[in-house]
Amino acid sequence: QVQFVESGGGLVQPGGSLRLSCVASGSIFRAYAMGWYRQVPGKERELVAAINTSGSIKYADSVKGRFTISRDNGKNTVYLQMNSLKPEDTGLYYCNGGWTTPLFGSWGQGTQVTVST
Repeated sequence: QVQFVESGGGLVQPGGSLRLSCVASGSIFRAYAMGWYRQVPGKERELVAAINTSGSIKYADSVKGRFTISRDNGKNTVYLQMNSLKPEDTGLYYCNGGWTTPLFGSWGQGTQVTVST
C-alpha cells in the first residue's frame, strides 16, 4: 500500500509563495501520474495539478500561471510551487497518484495552506 507524506504548508499573506512537497513510499512511484488535490470545508476535494510519467502537466484553471508541479522520481517526491497566492487558495492540500481521479484509496495527513492578511 502506497503512503503519502505532505509538507510545506503554512500561513502566508496574499501574493506570497509556498512550496509543497509530497514523499510517496514504495518503489513504483515512477510508474504513475501524481496529482495535488485541495480540500476546503464543505466542498469536494478537487484536483489542482497533475504530472504524468512522461512529464505532461495540467492545472485547474484557477491556478494556471501561478502554480508549478514537478516531480523527482529518484526521491519519490512531487512538488507544488505556489506563487501569487490568493485567499481562495486556502485549503488542505494532499497528493495522490492519478491523472484525473485519485489512484489510491489511502491519503496522507495533508498540509494546510492558509492565505490571509
